[in-house]
Amino acid sequence: MTAPARVAIVTGGSRGIGRGIVLSLAAAGYDVVVNYARNADAARQVGEQIEAMGRRALLVGADVSVAADRHRLVDQTVATFGRIDLLVNNAGVAPDVRADLLDATEESFDRLIDINLKGPYFLTQLVGRTMIGQLADGVVDAPKIVIVSSISAYTASVNRGDYCVAKAGLAMTTQLYAARLAEHGINVYEIRPGIVATDMTGPVQAKYDELIFNQGLTPIRRWGQPDDVGRAVVAVATDLLPFSTGQVIDVDGGFHLRTL
Repeated sequence: MTAPARVAIVTGGSRGIGRGIVLSLAAAGYDVVVNYARNADAARQVGEQIEAMGRRALLVGADVSVAADRHRLVDQTVATFGRIDLLVNNAGVAPDVRADLLDATEESFDRLIDINLKGPYFLTQLVGRTMIGQLADGVVDAPKIVIVSSISAYTASVNRGDYCVAKAGLAMTTQLYAARLAEHGINVYEIRPGIVATDMTGPVQAKYDELIFNQGLTPIRRWGQPDDVGRAVVAVATDLLPFSTGQVIDVDGGFHLRTL
């Protein structure tokens, strides 16, 4: 009898880095729950690609900042697949306006904290509880949780302080859940992308082209691609790091290196 496929939930999975993660996981044999907030057309396109690979796709429109939506995302996953082997907290937004730190608004701060930090914090809590129950029932073994943060977790950008604060909070969220869930056999990882070519970075392409190619911002002189992040998630998902938890995996072209 063939064992059932492992199942991953990827938040913000319809575009950008999330799409790269989803397709990488499908190629690695995972059935994937593609969570999206608004762009149903993009989610359908990704779902079709997953199914073309011979894997199953479930599309769930849900706002991770809303408790009822988080519960619905998990409930629909369990109802459809009966298991959760991997959660990838990827959903995130940029500020509507890049405002100087001295002019930024509370409304922007609240929006980014709700979506980028509170959402994954409490979705991890909910999925962690679900995984513990499924481990006890023998439904899953060695489930994992990934939190996608950013080099903005430690890099100060004074025109988007709310984004940086949220990403720094995700770094500690990883440490907290890694410490709490290890006794249950659930490893938690932070994947920290650098400058990746997505819709979010499109408006600042010229700036980063100059920094990467002419000023040597990153030792590896190219843009990151969503597939680069997807490969790192697959390394976790396929149990290549079983004796690591709370680990930061930099996918940043070497941005984090300090050189003279």
